[in-house]
Amino acid sequence: MVNFSVDDVRLFLHVLSVSVWVGGQIVLAALVPVARQAGPEVPRAMARRFQTVAWPFFVLAVVTGIWNVFEVDMGNRSTSYHITLGIKLLVVAVSGLTAGIHGMTTNRAVRAITGAASLVAGLAATLFGIMLVTG
Repeated sequence: MVNFSVDDVRLFLHVLSVSVWVGGQIVLAALVPVARQAGPEVPRAMARRFQTVAWPFFVLAVVTGIWNVFEVDMGNRSTSYHITLGIKLLVVAVSGLTAGIHGMTTNRAVRAITGAASLVAGLAATLFGIMLVTG
């Protein structure tokens, strides 16, 4: 019989939430050109619907990320670990902030830049998260 621990659930929820946040952005970016062919309102409708799923998972990622930090004995971690964690927290904030701006702007150029920035920052956060676990 397999035993699940609270740590397993915490890590599962964190990986799931990051998968939805970052993976969803990748999928949505791939679908937007096709959606534009169906009509100018289709991409906006898709984006609004995605936001109803993505933002709760972003919040879950932040909450489980904070929980993860509290489970680490920071006094026994190297300076490089602390720097990596700081960078990860920064790019998580950038991903959320730029996604928020992306969702509020009507300027097409700003929307493109902030959408790309949110995705790149989300990917970077994922990489730095993996570095924290494997390093």
